[in-house]
Amino acid sequence: MPTRLYEHDIFLEHRTPEGHPERADRLRSLAIALQHPNFEKLDRKKAPQASEDAVLLAHPEEHLRAVVREIPEEDEVHQIEADTYVGPRSLEAALTGVGAATAAVDDVFTGAADNVFVAARPPGHHAEKTKAMGFCLFNNAAIAARHAQKTYGVERVAIVDWDVHHGNGTQDIFWDDPSVLFCSTHQMPLYPWTGAKDETGTKGNIVNAPLEKDSASEHFREAFKSRVIPALENFRPDFLIISAGFDAHHRDPLAQINLVGDDFDWATGRLMELAGKYAGNRLISLLEGGYDLEGLAESAGLHICRLMKG
Repeated sequence: MPTRLYEHDIFLEHRTPEGHPERADRLRSLAIALQHPNFEKLDRKKAPQASEDAVLLAHPEEHLRAVVREIPEEDEVHQIEADTYVGPRSLEAALTGVGAATAAVDDVFTGAADNVFVAARPPGHHAEKTKAMGFCLFNNAAIAARHAQKTYGVERVAIVDWDVHHGNGTQDIFWDDPSVLFCSTHQMPLYPWTGAKDETGTKGNIVNAPLEKDSASEHFREAFKSRVIPALENFRPDFLIISAGFDAHHRDPLAQINLVGDDFDWATGRLMELAGKYAGNRLISLLEGGYDLEGLAESAGLHICRLMKG
């Protein structure tokens, strides 16, 4: 089966203020890149919208209700946290991101697709159990992991986050859960100021591989080889989720890591090998950050190309 892509116009209608880095143009730039003939065989599907109950797989009711209360009824943008905003259709967009993530899980477990990339916004990996932050409302990767466990009886889920900002939300949700391995490469110190090596969770299921400012390809690949891949080999996941942020690209304005597109291709290949070895090739990838339009389009395009190679 082919690689599947979930997309939806509703993601363009999640509004942020003028000049905000997390903007609809991110997905527009990726859509232009995907017009290339290399992507003709990509199985493109309209993302389904999840029910509010799906959010409760990873967040308590109080968090869901807090987000719902912030949604403006009129043509406004509300600030709900330092850099996190919602507009009239942001809840619908966020629930569609959740729906795409859970549908992606269904696809790889039923054999409907080899692997899946979800091109959604808002992103999710900064959303903690009870807090929306860092542009994120609901934690799509965490919800996808819980959906796999609840629906398909998965025993060991691995989430690998290569966004340049630490996935504090995912770490928070799985801090004391040995059934989920969370591995993260990220710049440190940098927002959200978490992700030190000694943050390992109460069950040793958290693996952080922080990178210093101005790190480049060799440092990123070494972090993968020395920390992420050994942890995955030891864990032997039944299912693998990528929190695929592309803001470690050297063009990105929000960080100072100097990766190039080929680094994301390489990392994708390594994770696909591990998914093939332990997880029956069951792998999904969820878009997180990436704020330079050219860098995002290049890196995500190479990532998706690698997924399509199988």
